[in-house]
Amino acid sequence: MRLASYTDYTLRVLMYCAQHRERRVTIAELAKSHTLSKNHLMKIVNDLARHGLLETTRGRGGGVRLLLEPSAIGIGAVVRWCESDFRMVECFDENSNTCRLSPACRLKKLFQRALASYLSELDGATLADLVSEDAAQPIGAPTIISLSRRTPAAAVPARG
Repeated sequence: MRLASYTDYTLRVLMYCAQHRERRVTIAELAKSHTLSKNHLMKIVNDLARHGLLETTRGRGGGVRLLLEPSAIGIGAVVRWCESDFRMVECFDENSNTCRLSPACRLKKLFQRALASYLSELDGATLADLVSEDAAQPIGAPTIISLSRRTPAAAVPARG
């Protein structure tokens, strides 16, 4: 399974902003730092601002910065929000599944468990875990953000 570029860039923007909480970060700075297109970054920054994760300021001295504490931004929630398709194999989609093995296949269940473990691992991490200066700090999240393409971000308790 490979993350979409959109997800990768979104995580990079959030990590960069978390590392530079003391100031606004510009799109040009982000683009130069990560060798990414300004146009792609503008779309991502606008999406993150619409969802309440970033504050944007235009004009001289403008830029973007995190609105929330890095410890309140769950990586699993961000990945779920960014990714549009978690179907690892054809049979994950009941409507388009044409696989003849489906009725007796155990592979689908194995992939479902693997995907659940993958997402569970991401749910245990916050943005703070990714930018912490203490590399020995264990990954774990007291609070995560639930993101939806339809509604703004809202804090929800972490899964226990």
